[in-house]
Amino acid sequence: MVQKNKVVRAVLIFTLVMGVATLFVTFTGVMKERNSSYISIDPETMNLVQLEGPKYGDPIAIVDTTLGEFRFVLYPEYSPKAVENFMDHAKNGGYDNTYVFHSDSGVFSAAGAANKDGSAKDSFHEHVVRELSQDLWPFKGAVMAMNTDIDQNLKDKIFGGGTYLNGSRFFLVNTIDFTDELKQEIKDISQDQRLADAFIEKGGVPNFSQQMTVIGQTYSGMEVIEKLASLETVEKDGYKSPVEDVMIKSVKLGVYSDVEKPSDSGKRTE
Repeated sequence: MVQKNKVVRAVLIFTLVMGVATLFVTFTGVMKERNSSYISIDPETMNLVQLEGPKYGDPIAIVDTTLGEFRFVLYPEYSPKAVENFMDHAKNGGYDNTYVFHSDSGVFSAAGAANKDGSAKDSFHEHVVRELSQDLWPFKGAVMAMNTDIDQNLKDKIFGGGTYLNGSRFFLVNTIDFTDELKQEIKDISQDQRLADAFIEKGGVPNFSQQMTVIGQTYSGMEVIEKLASLETVEKDGYKSPVEDVMIKSVKLGVYSDVEKPSDSGKRTE
């Protein structure tokens, strides 16, 4: 009888321990999911600025590649730290003769690496705190600062969260294939019909939403964005590396105007 009671007690203790462990795992899982969520979207105040196009005086970047030129408007009011980092790197010639180091199945490309393996020259421009905005999304032609690291303390490692960082290298978004089934799914799950319609009409990569800092939107040379995403590649160093070198020859800064004459200082010239 005593032996039986011991067995029952052991089973109860084991069940209790397992229950507590299950609750802990469930709790930490919920906390990780909550802490890994990005930003709250308010459809009432969301302004899809990328659909508006550049305005006179807006800062722009003119990117000359071995496959042609493309231009994009910058968004310092929404992503100030990342845009400042990009502009500072461009002014210092940091993008001159850098590599397009990844090209992914017509969906997107990654560029601006000093080295062919996708690595940066140094870490000086690689630890900028990620900035997310409900007004900026990975539509076709979006330019996004590439995530580089995450700063986590012990609590973050257990429960999720932390400070995400990005750097000088950037993603150039082309688009996934929007099938009829996917279009309907996006409409069903979207928090705002305007956002769903924008992805469907403009194209892009919805899975990138609120994961990386959007610094700009291409308004000229979209065919170059398409080419860069569709290069012949080989798997190398964790990237789909272009078989033939494709280079960013230079990045010039300017302001948008009717004639779009770039200014090296990034300031309007009369």
